[in-house]
Amino acid sequence: MNKATLQSLLEARGKRLAVAVVTELATGRQRLVKAANGQGDQLADILEQGFRLDRSGVHQTPEGEMFVAIQNPALQLIIIGAVHIAQSLVPIAAAAGYAVTVIDPRGAFATEQRFPNIDVRPDWPDEVLPEIQLDQRTAFVALTHDPKIDDPALTAALSSDCFYIGALGSKRTQGSRIERLSAAGISQENLKRIHGPIGLDIGARGAPEIAIAIMAEITAALRHDRSRT
Repeated sequence: MNKATLQSLLEARGKRLAVAVVTELATGRQRLVKAANGQGDQLADILEQGFRLDRSGVHQTPEGEMFVAIQNPALQLIIIGAVHIAQSLVPIAAAAGYAVTVIDPRGAFATEQRFPNIDVRPDWPDEVLPEIQLDQRTAFVALTHDPKIDDPALTAALSSDCFYIGALGSKRTQGSRIERLSAAGISQENLKRIHGPIGLDIGARGAPEIAIAIMAEITAALRHDRSRT
């Protein structure tokens, strides 16, 4: 890898930008492709699938064999609410490769004892979230069931590129939530991004099963080809 390509790659990593290093195997020539520019590239389909599935590999193209090395930013999961469901969700998400941050202003809940080895922030979401880069490799879940905590957090998530946004609550709770956020000026189109009630409908009962349903829905949002749904 030449110095210029390496420098561009390091800069992309620092900014949490998804990029691919494309190497022409016959010549060794390399170029860097940002995911944001992938649709206009000659390898658009290969790049789209690579970024979505975190999959690098050799591909035969009309220009010869190309090695596409996917360099995605690390996945991250932001959990609003240090509740029982969060305690079950954290280890599942960590096992799936997510860096997890738990945010809850209620100090009795947001403790290292309840969430060992996890970034726990006992603060209000609107104080913490500006410090966190919410992007296309970020999943975001609101679990407190308290509008004072969840609504500002969801507002921040909806102004970002998070690939998944979910909120705990019944259909009635979700309806009330949409009304409040709509009244606050968030468009109906943007509000459709909120998965609520949260999680795949698998008949989950209890915190561990609900956590499984949430993680399954997050995974589907990450891996499915949304351009063809």
